[in-house]
Amino acid sequence: MAVPPSRYLVGSLPWYSVLIVLGASIAVFLAIREEKQVGLPKDTIIDLALWVLPSGILGGRVYYVLFSWSSYRNNPLSALYVWEGGMAIYGALIAGLIAMFLFCRRRRLSLLSLCDVVVPGVALAQSIGRWGNYFNREAYGLPLNNPALCFFPLAVLIDESGTPVWHMATFFYESLSDFFVFILLIWGRRKLFRHRGDVFFAYLFLYGSARLVIENFRMDSLYSGGTTVRISQLLSVCICGVLIGLALLRFYREWKRTNERIPWIRKTGLVFSLLAGVYTIPLLLYCLQPELLSLPRPRDQLFFLAGYAASGIVGMLLLELPVRSSEVLYANNPA
Repeated sequence: MAVPPSRYLVGSLPWYSVLIVLGASIAVFLAIREEKQVGLPKDTIIDLALWVLPSGILGGRVYYVLFSWSSYRNNPLSALYVWEGGMAIYGALIAGLIAMFLFCRRRRLSLLSLCDVVVPGVALAQSIGRWGNYFNREAYGLPLNNPALCFFPLAVLIDESGTPVWHMATFFYESLSDFFVFILLIWGRRKLFRHRGDVFFAYLFLYGSARLVIENFRMDSLYSGGTTVRISQLLSVCICGVLIGLALLRFYREWKRTNERIPWIRKTGLVFSLLAGVYTIPLLLYCLQPELLSLPRPRDQLFFLAGYAASGIVGMLLLELPVRSSEVLYANNPA
């Protein structure tokens, strides 16, 4: 299994397309279940899917082609061959979010509430869709020299000039992280989050922090115009930095409004969040100019990036912990 048997499920039907459609279908099914629980008008999710799915596919492809134009310059029509791979998740998310905004304006619905309903399924769809990269033999990472790490699914064999070489299976790492994001969002929706939009913001932070770490070791990252700047990594740290700032601002406003004594667990969350906030600055410099921080070894880079992700996740989760169960926004809407 370290080498996929074929790119195609049956005939000329590629696994990549099948898995994307499967993931999207499951995401729609899960959102429909949530639609009933939160009191949205019937068929809202079906109607939304007709807006978001085409927009997401188009946005993901356009984003990818724009940042890898050199691969399509000689044959521009090949940019339409979506089934061959080459989709950027961030492009799909941006386009999908724009489509959701327009949909909500038209239907007079809350964008944040609808995002809370949709994003758990999106995370699961991403987890499933990443396996399309396995069958397309893409989205893999650095070569591995340690024989103890050379096994599937931790690693995959990639042909290099006729010689199979073990590489980090970064598509699998992201698939696994996306699945854990899905589990955490489903749990947090009923037990943790206190405000409208919190499920959506948690998704952005959890996915962004995981992508920040994993992207660092990919061999086929999208770069900015001939530089060493990985677009997805830079975007991830910008998203995470903004969300940390918003979480700290909301914490301050709530404290000023209530003037209540801060529970120790939220004080701990405040410390971790402030640490992550300060951490954002050197991390941003690293994304723009990796050589500035002198972290040549992958192990050092991993600790540096994972430390940021861990401090941010712990801090924001502790800040969000409810003091009373009645504070949980969706607690009375069990799935």
